[in-house]
Amino acid sequence: MEKKEKFIRNKEKSIQLIRFIVQTLFALLCIWIGIEFSQFIKFLETNGTAGSGYRPPGVEGFLPISSLMSLYYFLQSGIIHPVHPAGFFIFIAIVGMSLVFRKSFCSWLCPIGFLSELVGDFGDKITRKIFKRRIKIWKYLDYFLRSLKYLLLAFFTFSIFSMSEIALAYFLGGDYNIMSDVKMYYFFANISQTAFIVIGVLFLLSIIYRNFWCRYLCPYGAFLGLLGFLSPTRIKRNTSTCIDCGLCAKACPSFIKVDKVITVNSDECTSCMNCIDACPVENTLELKYIASEKKINKKLVALGVVIIFLAITGLGMITGNWQNKVPKDVYIKLNKNVNSIGHPMSSEDIKKLNEESERKAK
Repeated sequence: MEKKEKFIRNKEKSIQLIRFIVQTLFALLCIWIGIEFSQFIKFLETNGTAGSGYRPPGVEGFLPISSLMSLYYFLQSGIIHPVHPAGFFIFIAIVGMSLVFRKSFCSWLCPIGFLSELVGDFGDKITRKIFKRRIKIWKYLDYFLRSLKYLLLAFFTFSIFSMSEIALAYFLGGDYNIMSDVKMYYFFANISQTAFIVIGVLFLLSIIYRNFWCRYLCPYGAFLGLLGFLSPTRIKRNTSTCIDCGLCAKACPSFIKVDKVITVNSDECTSCMNCIDACPVENTLELKYIASEKKINKKLVALGVVIIFLAITGLGMITGNWQNKVPKDVYIKLNKNVNSIGHPMSSEDIKKLNEESERKAK
């Protein structure tokens, strides 16, 4: 039987207040961007006589599919497409965060993740009061539902990576992509009864089952979870000092059985460090570099997440690739018929453009 070391109480300060502050500030930034964008919509609707002609580039962070297409276009052509360039840099920043600190965007910056967390905390209080515990979905059903976000990711990835450079340029420069953020605004501003019911159901499910959207349906989170396997950092458990209290597993919002593993390799780990804060024994749960086994200060994660995001998005700003190059009069013109602008490309269109690209390559 393994000899346990002397119990030394963990007196390290929690990182959760700092994480909450970072989440709140980023959520407020997103709200501010939303307010500015609503004024831009008013500008379009009044033909430039009211509202504001300033279109906040940050809104492009809510267009992950377009951003992934821009990234793939850049890899093919070496060109940052002039429509939604801010989305390109925001996407790169989020990828960078995941490559360093796993799926940290989800627990440190994502406004949907922040909202899900608040709803989950509220739901935990209710379920613990009624059922005396957190509600977890049956294990095999959980595996099946978790696969849905990866199926969605596979669909989007296959659709995008089957497109040639010409096809990507055609789509990215088309009316649909130009107005995609405007169409997104109108979707929520004039939400249909069906969409409202779907969102309401997801909200209720998130109260009962913590992080329902993030855990089962978010393809963005699935992508970042896969990237996290390339991260040089992992949460590790020292079995010689662990007292098997199980508090780390109870604290994990992703239901990872931290108390049963030596190294947390799960794709659901978001580097929120709830488990580390919950551990009552010093030097038992720590975030470490895989190669060197060197401990990483929790504050370094907070600082690193913010610096990576600001540095990469700042690069877009200083290189002149932040504001898009679409003239205001084009926006005003397209907005008059925004509801009639549909998706421009069918699978047959993509096939034809790919064939054209192959002919030109020859």
